[in-house]
Amino acid sequence: MDYARQILCLITVGLSLVYGQQQYFRVQPRDVKVREGGEAMLECEVANLAGQVQWAKEGFTLGFWSVIPSLPRHSVIVDRRHGIFNLRVSNVSLEDDAKYECQVGPARSHKAIRARVRLNVISPPSSVEILDHRHNSTVEIKENEEFHLECRVRNAKPAAKIVWYRGNVELNIPNRDDQIIEVTWKNWHKRVTRYDTHSRISLKPTAEDDQAEYTCEARHEALSSDIPMRTTVQLSVFHPPGLPYIEGYTEAKTIRRGQTVELACRSRGGNPPAQLIWYKNDKQIRMAYKTAARVSKNVYTFTADASDNKARYKCESSNIMSKSPLRAEVDMTVLFSPARVTISGKTEAKVGDLVTLTCTTANSNPPAEMKWMVAGRQIRNATSRTVASPEGGWITTSNITAVVEPNRTSLVVTCHGLNMQLRENVVSTHTINVLYPPNPPFIHGYRYTERSYIPSGTMQKISCTSYGGNPLATLTWYKNDKKINSIIKTTDKSVTAEITIVTNVTDNKARYRCEAANSAIDIPLFEDITMNVYFPPDYVTIRKDPVELKPNEQATLTCDSGSSNPPAKILWWRDGILVQGLYNTTKAGLHGGTVSTIELKLNITEQLNGIVYTCQATNEALRRSALDTITLQVLYKPVFDKDNEEAVTGVEGEPLIVSLKADGSPQNIAYTWTKDGLPIIQSSTGSGVERIISDGPVLNITRLSRHDAGTYTCEAINSQGSSVTQINIAVQYEVPPSNSSPSLDEENLKNFPDFLITVGGTIVGTLLIIMKVLLIGCFLHRRSKKRISEQSNQTCTSATIELCAPNSHNDTVTGVTLSSVNEKSATYSNEGSNNDYVEDGPKQPDYPGAHPVCPSYEPQMQPNMVHKNHTIPCPHHHHQHETHDGTRARDNQSLDFQATMTGN
Repeated sequence: MDYARQILCLITVGLSLVYGQQQYFRVQPRDVKVREGGEAMLECEVANLAGQVQWAKEGFTLGFWSVIPSLPRHSVIVDRRHGIFNLRVSNVSLEDDAKYECQVGPARSHKAIRARVRLNVISPPSSVEILDHRHNSTVEIKENEEFHLECRVRNAKPAAKIVWYRGNVELNIPNRDDQIIEVTWKNWHKRVTRYDTHSRISLKPTAEDDQAEYTCEARHEALSSDIPMRTTVQLSVFHPPGLPYIEGYTEAKTIRRGQTVELACRSRGGNPPAQLIWYKNDKQIRMAYKTAARVSKNVYTFTADASDNKARYKCESSNIMSKSPLRAEVDMTVLFSPARVTISGKTEAKVGDLVTLTCTTANSNPPAEMKWMVAGRQIRNATSRTVASPEGGWITTSNITAVVEPNRTSLVVTCHGLNMQLRENVVSTHTINVLYPPNPPFIHGYRYTERSYIPSGTMQKISCTSYGGNPLATLTWYKNDKKINSIIKTTDKSVTAEITIVTNVTDNKARYRCEAANSAIDIPLFEDITMNVYFPPDYVTIRKDPVELKPNEQATLTCDSGSSNPPAKILWWRDGILVQGLYNTTKAGLHGGTVSTIELKLNITEQLNGIVYTCQATNEALRRSALDTITLQVLYKPVFDKDNEEAVTGVEGEPLIVSLKADGSPQNIAYTWTKDGLPIIQSSTGSGVERIISDGPVLNITRLSRHDAGTYTCEAINSQGSSVTQINIAVQYEVPPSNSSPSLDEENLKNFPDFLITVGGTIVGTLLIIMKVLLIGCFLHRRSKKRISEQSNQTCTSATIELCAPNSHNDTVTGVTLSSVNEKSATYSNEGSNNDYVEDGPKQPDYPGAHPVCPSYEPQMQPNMVHKNHTIPCPHHHHQHETHDGTRARDNQSLDFQATMTGN
């Protein structure tokens, strides 16, 4: 093989000598490494150039032009004279990472030459991260608990290297787990590869690792060393705090009560920082603390007092990692004198009494010494004893017995409690009052004797005074053994109690007592007075027997007055007129007064209903009276008014209202109307379309019919019984005319003056008519006198009478008044009758359902007879022959008559 190569070389040399020097690469192309995004220059320089030069990429030629259309970032820098054909790649990307070849083609005696070169493109990592943790975040973990940190560097070419740091110190961890992952994808049919680097370390941190920083750094040849790519996390290692310690007091130190003490408890370390709590004798007193630089501090400031002596102050520190709190404690010693001394014993005594007194100190450290002073003299035979106080320190108690000497008003005793170590003295004073009885009290300001009297309502000021005594007397007023308030006035030697009263009935025979008492006497001293008070009766009461009053019975009215002093005088009055009473008696009343009673006998009649009786009781000494009245209510059944009409007359087709009046007690009267035994509908139960209806004592016929004539019965009922009355209603109606004149019935003329006269057309007929008119005029004149006399008794009934005559010589018109069966009306019609009979009266009362009367007629009514008067409207005449116009005048205030004479 070597021999063949030598032969080939000799042949080549020989040929070159024959044909001249061959083309060759003056600058041999070299491999180039460039960072992604940079610019690469692949050099190619040819000496003795003869052939054409082009570049190839991965075996694909790029052409002979300096501009390569398919690869716009690629271009060839050409200097043919010097044989320079450099390939420039701009904005290098990973797709440009490939093998390139500079090719020189053959020419004449020159053979083709080529040279290969590699473009190596490097890319820095895109990111570095510690998985599951952000940059500069804190990782919380418990002490001695194993955990892992995993770092990932992405998208590097070639693969990056990972370096771990703790703080600024590079870690050399032999058991770290590193892994390179190839990430490949296609771009323009070219496979592009990048690399991810993973590194995982395991840690088991301790308290020293708390707040330590762990950093993952990516190292790569494409990265600048001045700006490393790294990410950092900080460890927060939970661990218990350090042992607490107390500053500000040591057990050898002594403090005094009232001194300000500041105890500071501190604890270092611990994550989270320690929680510090102060306790006094195992009772929590403060838990507010501060933390700075992982040092916790709780300061408790207080003023020392007796309770702090031998008190144990304890500080506990703990956090979530503590299995049990750590503690530090001190026992405090406090010196203090007793806050007070207290003397107990009697505060009052009589001369010569032996009084035992006890003086007790509050707790003291050390125990206090006791000293007694009585009336300025020291007592040396006092006994003392000391006991431990549950609140700390000691309590000392001392006893003495003192004798109360005469000629003193008080005895002053002093007790001293002395703390010798602190040189503090506490003093208490006790005063014993020496008792003396007061003088008896006396009452003044009351001007009346036992035989004189005070009018009720008089203001009285009464005073009670007592002199002397130690202490001064306590004055108390009583009214009939009931304590009452008073105004107390005190001087050096006396005391006065004043009461102000306005006398009333309760003061009569009342005993007012003033008592004086103090500690020197067992039974109070007193003085009393008894009052005599005039007072009138405060009420009068009338009783009746029986309770219900009925006619034809005898009743008794009894009047009782209230208690009065002197006794009241009682009088009866009837409607303001004095009435003599019977059986005026008296008896003892309230408050020492007298009750008076008087009776009045009555024979009960209906006329006594509504009568007012008054009873008057008068205290003549005071000229004051009391009254009571009673209105009699006599119960009786309804009684119809005697002035009620017994018969009324109406006109057919016109309304008619009949009103009755009845009186009874009680006045709640119910009315029922009947006709021929059949009830008439009442307005409260009617439908509103009935023609005949009753409303209490009123009968309302809205349109009268001839069949309504007859007798109507009205019954009035109340709780005492019932009464019945009847009223006869007659109905006037028009009779059709006839050619023959009916004969005049004298019996009917006597009983019913209301009729019509038939007028003939002859002289004889005329004379007969004149005679009959005169006869009727005489009759009406006699009735007019009777009615005028009745008007004075307010029992009259007024009516309108009309006499009608035909207006044709062949016609006869007869007017007939319809009454009950076989009866004629007592109302008449006549021309020229006495005008005094017809009077102007008030309008017809407006009853419910009533209709207006005929305007051609004026209702005739008497005063005070509104419910008894009725209007009788005139009938309307209709003539069969109307060829002759007859004029008929009608006057509402008089009776008219017109007759027309006809001839054959």
